[in-house]
Amino acid sequence: MSLQIFGLAVSRGVAIGRAVLVASSRVDVDHYFIDASRTPAELERLDAARAAVNAEFETLKRDLRADAPAEIAALLDVHLMLLHDELLIGAAKQWITERHYNAEWALSAQLEVLARQFDEMDDAYLRERKADLEQVVERLLKALNASANGALHGPVASVATASSAIQPRDFGGEDPLVLVASDISPADMLQFKRSVFTGFVTDVGGKTSHTAIVARSLDIPAVVGARQASSLIRQDDWVIIDGDAGLVIVDPSPIVLEEYRFRQRQSELERQRLSRLRHTPAVTLDGEQVELLANIELPGDAPGALESGAQGVGLFRSEFLFMNRNGKLPTEEEQFESYRAAVEAMHGLPVTIRTVDIGADKPLERLTAQELKHESMLNPALGLRAIRWSLSEPGMFRQQLRAILRASAFGHVRLLIPMLAHLTEIRQTFEAINQARQQLLDAGQQLGRIEIGAMIEVPAAALMLPTFLRHFDFVSIGTNDLIQYALAIDRADEGVAHLYDPWHPAILRLVADTIHFARLAGKSVCVCGEMAGDTAFTEILLAMGLRSFSMHPTQIASVKQRILRADTRRLQAKVHDILASDDPERAAKLAFGESKATSLAA
Repeated sequence: MSLQIFGLAVSRGVAIGRAVLVASSRVDVDHYFIDASRTPAELERLDAARAAVNAEFETLKRDLRADAPAEIAALLDVHLMLLHDELLIGAAKQWITERHYNAEWALSAQLEVLARQFDEMDDAYLRERKADLEQVVERLLKALNASANGALHGPVASVATASSAIQPRDFGGEDPLVLVASDISPADMLQFKRSVFTGFVTDVGGKTSHTAIVARSLDIPAVVGARQASSLIRQDDWVIIDGDAGLVIVDPSPIVLEEYRFRQRQSELERQRLSRLRHTPAVTLDGEQVELLANIELPGDAPGALESGAQGVGLFRSEFLFMNRNGKLPTEEEQFESYRAAVEAMHGLPVTIRTVDIGADKPLERLTAQELKHESMLNPALGLRAIRWSLSEPGMFRQQLRAILRASAFGHVRLLIPMLAHLTEIRQTFEAINQARQQLLDAGQQLGRIEIGAMIEVPAAALMLPTFLRHFDFVSIGTNDLIQYALAIDRADEGVAHLYDPWHPAILRLVADTIHFARLAGKSVCVCGEMAGDTAFTEILLAMGLRSFSMHPTQIASVKQRILRADTRRLQAKVHDILASDDPERAAKLAFGESKATSLAA
């Protein structure tokens, strides 16, 4: 029977495929695809882990005291029985062989299948055996982790290794796949870049959570905040993801399936048409030149940014270099090589590198589970994140600054500091930059000229912009966090997602004032948040005087199309009335002929 699940539309388009469920947070493991040639070795890893756990249980049984309760021996027997049950290990091997899952993913996937079967049992005693199954799987996962220490496998050693090794359809089976999970961390999302998945569905998340942002950067349909999707959808169910409507259809009828396949073909034709604009200069009808830049997460994204027609990188999110490393921070040399690779790939075009923005929905793995729980309870978006974290780790911060400064010798580098709010933070930041620069000069390093900019994403920064402009060469407006902090909304919480409103009068006035005062001071200003890539905001941002947009490479062509059709003189004549309106979205719709339905962010 067909089932419809509603969530939040975060990445447009249609995806059709069989569901792949990622295990819920009770079993947190790496999820990646192995190369077909590694299948025998992965099966051996699983067998070795089972043998190790079997030995543990046998030792425990042998060492039981004579007066130990009989229930303990019986429990160990139950665990041994589950350990050797082919419904667990045999089925996990099938996931490895047919889908090329790594062993940890295969085990957690089969745990999800079996756990649901236990939940549906009428007998209370049998339902409670699910806990025994989970304990056995946890032991197996620990054994797998122990065997992997020091070995190069999957994404732990290198995100690039995992993302480039497997291409679409490079696994057993011909059906396209869509990913379904309770939640997906930004780090996990990176591992699925250029992978086999054609779409994403998560139970939680907001429109500008980093999971949603990465989904848009992948240019694949996604729905978040779908509540019980991971509970209602089963492994291998046929699923349609309608990224425009925020709708997930499970087991669709043949008529519905054909309708969405037609929409897929239409979307592909539109994408091909827009791609012809990639090398057309972004100039308005009245001759205003507009700079279109790309947001990237990894150095490997730079060639794609160039191919999309980007005139540079407006935001290199350096924090993604710190993820998927088993809690180990990247060395200065590793960071330098990554930054240099991105700079060289852009062939002299500007590359704006933001210092690490760790925290909130992008925690480091080196935090313990208890620390992560504590952090989430205290609302990490208001805690030790971004520049606050960097200043609390001065050794790490200077290391990153040295790596960025060294990369400036190979091209046009701009340094961007996130989440500044206090003058003391500005002073401490410049002290750290000067120390890092002097250390490099003393060592005889060649450095290029580097511009230093500030992210305007805290309302306090927007309100004290003249002070910021005295210290920085440029500013970049991070609309995602600016909206979150100005409206007191956790942007990753689907429970308040309906209150996240980029059209709120206060937000538009903060953005307009920031653009106005930056231009008045002769400083460059860019918008690098999600508003920049949403075509519903292109005209009003142009009307405010914005001439530099930074967005996901996949969004550049559609934004450029709007720019080519715009007349900024006509737009500027209407912006005052829109900003003065109690309902700016409606006023913009009337002024620019814009439909609310075209706004992804609203």
